[in-house]
Amino acid sequence: MATDAPPDSLAGAPYYLLNFERALAWLAQRYDDLLDAGERAFLGAFASLPQASRALLVRMLMRKGTLFRASRLAYDEIGCPLGAAAPVTALGWLDAAPHLTLDDLFALTTRAELLNIFADALAMIPGARSLRKPELLDALRPFYAEGDEGENGSGAARPLSAWHAQSSDCVFRVDIAPLCERFRLMFFGNLQQDWSEFVLADLGVFQYEKVAFGPASRAFQQRADVDVYLALQACRDQLESIESFASLINLEATSDAIDALVARVRAVETSNSWLETRRAKLLFRIGQYCERRQMWPSALAVYESCAWPGARHRRMRVLERGERFDAALALASQAAASPESEEEAQRIARMLPRLQRKLGEPAVRVQAARAAERSTLTLPRPQAPQAVEFVVRDHLTCDAAPVHYVENALINSLFGLLCWEPVFAALPGAFFHPFQRGPADLHAPDFHARRAVQFAACLAQFDNGAYRETILRHLHEKDGVQSPFVFWGLLTPELVTTALDCLPAAHLKLWFERLLRDVRGNRSGLPDLIRFWPAERRYELIEVKGPGDRLQDNQIRWLAYCVQHGMPVRVVDVRWADEAECNATPATFTAERTA
Repeated sequence: MATDAPPDSLAGAPYYLLNFERALAWLAQRYDDLLDAGERAFLGAFASLPQASRALLVRMLMRKGTLFRASRLAYDEIGCPLGAAAPVTALGWLDAAPHLTLDDLFALTTRAELLNIFADALAMIPGARSLRKPELLDALRPFYAEGDEGENGSGAARPLSAWHAQSSDCVFRVDIAPLCERFRLMFFGNLQQDWSEFVLADLGVFQYEKVAFGPASRAFQQRADVDVYLALQACRDQLESIESFASLINLEATSDAIDALVARVRAVETSNSWLETRRAKLLFRIGQYCERRQMWPSALAVYESCAWPGARHRRMRVLERGERFDAALALASQAAASPESEEEAQRIARMLPRLQRKLGEPAVRVQAARAAERSTLTLPRPQAPQAVEFVVRDHLTCDAAPVHYVENALINSLFGLLCWEPVFAALPGAFFHPFQRGPADLHAPDFHARRAVQFAACLAQFDNGAYRETILRHLHEKDGVQSPFVFWGLLTPELVTTALDCLPAAHLKLWFERLLRDVRGNRSGLPDLIRFWPAERRYELIEVKGPGDRLQDNQIRWLAYCVQHGMPVRVVDVRWADEAECNATPATFTAERTA
C-alpha cells in the first residue's frame, strides 16, 4: 500500500522506509485475499501516518525484541521519538507504558542504573555492588518473587515509573509485532530472514530475474497455510528450547518432552506439499537431536516416519548404536539394493562390512569403483602465501593448454545458463518476492521432480546441438542477473566459448544429470582445475591436494562418476621441494593408480 502514502513518503524518505513500504505493497497485491480485516486496516492506516511515525515503527521492527527505551531511539531522520510515537500509540500499535518484569527491566537498563534503582535492596546483600549484571539479577529475584508473577517467574510486572520513579525515560512495547511477523513470513517465505536484511539493502546493487508470479505460484494458497507454517515454526522453537535446557533436565523428562513435541508436529494438518517438506525436515532434526542424546528408541521412531533424505541411513546408524546389529544389517542390505542417492550408497558400502563383522559373518566389501589416476607433483614452495591450487595452475598452464581454477563454478554456471527457465519457474513455494537470488526450494528433495518436464527439454538440447546457442544467449541476455548456479565473477565469453569447444556434449549432459539428482549434495565436490587443449578440442579435470589434505566424500563421488563415464580426470598430490626427499627434483611427477 506504499503507493497510497502521502507525498512526503515519496520525497526524501529514508530508503529503509521506502523498501518496507515496497514490501507492504507487494503483500497487498499478492495476498489480499488471504488478509483479514485487521491486516488490511494496518496497511491503510500505516500509509496515512506521518513519515516520522512510519520510520520509527520500521526502525523498531528492524531491531530485536519488542521493548525499547525512547532515549535509545535517536535517529536524525525521525526527530523526537515521543512525538513520532504518538500517532502510532493512538492506533494501539505501541504501548507507551507497558508493564515490565524484572527480566525486562534488566534487559533495558545498564548496570549503573540498576545499582541506583535497587540501592535499598542491594544494601542488604553483602558485596552486591561488585556483582556482574547476571549475578545482580539472580541476587534480586528473591526480593521480587511475590505478587503477580511476570514471564519466567521474574516477579511482579510494573511500569518503568513504578520501578524507577526518578526516570524521565519512556518504554515502548511494539504490540503490532505479531501482525508484522506474519507479514514478514508471507514476504520472505521464512522466518530466518528479518526486515533489516531487506529494508537496509540497496536493492539497486543486484539484478534479479523477473519471475512471472501468478496466483497459482503462491506458496500460501490459503490463510490456513500461514497458520500451519507458524505452527511448525513454534515446534521448531520448542525443539531449540529443549536443546538449550537439555543439561538441566534428566533423560526421562527429555524423552517425554520429545514425544510430546513429535505428537505436536504430526498433529499439524496440511495438504500443502511445500509445508509437508518442512515437516519432514523438522522431524529429521528432532531425530538428530535424539541421536545426540543417545535416545535410540525415540530417534528410531522419528526416522521411521520421516521422508527427509538421509533418514533411512540414520535409522541404520541408530540400530547399530543401539546394538541391534541384525536389524541394522537387514536395513542396510535392503538399502544397498536400491540406494536413494550416491551418498547413501557410499555410506552403506562402509557400513555393511562393519555390521557383518559384528555379527561374526565374513565381511563382504562392495567392489570399489575404478579410481582416478593419482600423481605426485613436487614444486618449490611459493615465497608468498598462495593457495596450492593456484600454484599448480600456474605451473601447469601454457599457451597451448591453459589451466583455469574453476572448482564448482564452471560446470554449475554452464548448467545454470542452459537451464535458466526451469530454475526460475514460478512454482508454489519457490519464489515469494521479486528480490530472490534463486528458488526457495532449491535444496528440497523434489526440486527436480517438480520441474522434470522443463529440465528434460533443456537437456534434450544436447541431442540436437541447440545447447550451445542457448548457453551463449543466456550469457549475454542474463549478464549479472543473480542465480544460485551462475558465477558471474568467473565467467568470461572467452572461457565459456573455450569450454563449449572442448567439453563434449555427452559429458556436459552427464554432469547436469548428476547435478539434478541431488542439487544439495552435488553442487560441490567438483575438481579444482580444468585444463583445455583448444586446438585439439579436449580437456582434463584436475583435483589438487596439498600436503596433509585428503579427498572429501563428495569429491570421491564426483571423481568416481567421471572415471565411470570415461571423462579425463586425475588427482594431483602436491609436495613442497624443501620437504621432499634429498633426491627429489622440483616439478617431477610420480604417477600411480589408487584402489
